[in-house]
Amino acid sequence: MFGGLVIPVNSPHLRKSGSRPVVSEPVQFPGANEVENGVDEGVLYSTEANDLKSATMPINAIAIIPSPVLLWRFKVLFFLVWGFICCKIGWDSVTRMNANKRDLFLYEAFLYYNPLLLATLMVWLWGINLWFFSKGGVNYPKIFDLDQNHLTHREVWKCATWMTIIAPTSMTAYIFLYSQGEVSYAASQPVLLYAAVVMVLIFPSDIFYFSSRYYFLRTLWRIVFPLQAISFSDFFLADILTSMVKVFSDLERSVCRMVHRQVATIAWLEADSVCGSHSVAIPLALVLPYLFRLNQCLRQYKDTGEKTALLNALKYSTAVPVIFLSALKYHVSPERWTNLYRPLWLMSSVVNSQYSFYWDVTRDWDLSGFTRIFKFSKPHLLSHLLHGRRWVYFWVSGSNLVLRCTWTYKLSAHLRHNHLTVFTIAALEIFRRFQWIFFRIENEWNKINSKSHIQLSVDDDMPNEGEKLLHSNPHSV
Repeated sequence: MFGGLVIPVNSPHLRKSGSRPVVSEPVQFPGANEVENGVDEGVLYSTEANDLKSATMPINAIAIIPSPVLLWRFKVLFFLVWGFICCKIGWDSVTRMNANKRDLFLYEAFLYYNPLLLATLMVWLWGINLWFFSKGGVNYPKIFDLDQNHLTHREVWKCATWMTIIAPTSMTAYIFLYSQGEVSYAASQPVLLYAAVVMVLIFPSDIFYFSSRYYFLRTLWRIVFPLQAISFSDFFLADILTSMVKVFSDLERSVCRMVHRQVATIAWLEADSVCGSHSVAIPLALVLPYLFRLNQCLRQYKDTGEKTALLNALKYSTAVPVIFLSALKYHVSPERWTNLYRPLWLMSSVVNSQYSFYWDVTRDWDLSGFTRIFKFSKPHLLSHLLHGRRWVYFWVSGSNLVLRCTWTYKLSAHLRHNHLTVFTIAALEIFRRFQWIFFRIENEWNKINSKSHIQLSVDDDMPNEGEKLLHSNPHSV
């Protein structure tokens, strides 16, 4: 009727952008498992499908498709060549600069690209988290209430790969153009990159993983304006944002310089007077993620009446004195800072670090649940090395305590002069959050499973009580 037009079953036209191919299975009807001459119907279906595939596919199609191993090697080779070229161009450009302004210019370049580099690191580690969950049998889509088009670890790594390529390439172009005297073109590089990131996130068309972008932006909106009940994904992303306050503070300074056209000018006295380290906007940017999380806890207490939500809110409130007492150093006399505010800052730092560590271990992780997360569904070397090993728990607890204490360094604005040290500590905090995610998700998955078992047993005895449990919120934030 249509001229023999054949549409493959897994055609991309049958699925949304960013979703997985739709695979059709042969339909089996009762009593139709066998056909004439004892031939299985599924085998006939498979044979006809193969014949059809052979008829529609060119003879040389198989020969021209490279193997996955060859593609992987080509990608690795391309990545190494690209990295070498960027390093070579960047190094040559830096050595051509005047030694008097070289360090200042590198600090400014680092300021613009540091937020994107840290965000890229977080995306890479999140992909590793998802890979572990898929291997360990943790149903993370159910925990986060994701649809069938959610990103897998491979797709997250694909996004991270593009971020890893684009951000350093723009930074290399920025340094190269400035060393060649093309100041206006150099100044346009970070501006174009930030504009491209915003456009990709808010692009309304059904491309670039539209459903995942919408889910992310919707969750951000719920974090900023907690006008409805707090879901697990709301508080989970808000916790991750508290580990990325370095990104927020540097974004504030970068956008401020772009708005005031101070990119690639090296007008440091003028720049510092508007967007410098003494600006009040920096502690405000640092404290915002903690205030968002604090509001979530208060909203949870209003909805549930649980007193643990108030204790959790108290934990986030302890970060506020650390941030603002540190910022006072630029607005009070040195003697007053040394004699009064510095001891208060140290005391508040200790309280925040110890309280946060206690909450991580006892509440977010629940040490009794350290039994399953590294046990892969199939035998694997990592599963053998990590599952049930006591050193894993000692390492996670010890490193979490140390990194909780060092993270106070970044919350303190008066300790931000050594940008390489601050970047290292910010990266280590992201790594700490990466470890935290494993056990936090495992704890939530164990809660869901235990409540499901209780729900089934109660449903057998008392159906009405089971229905109440079914409609209860299984997440504790």
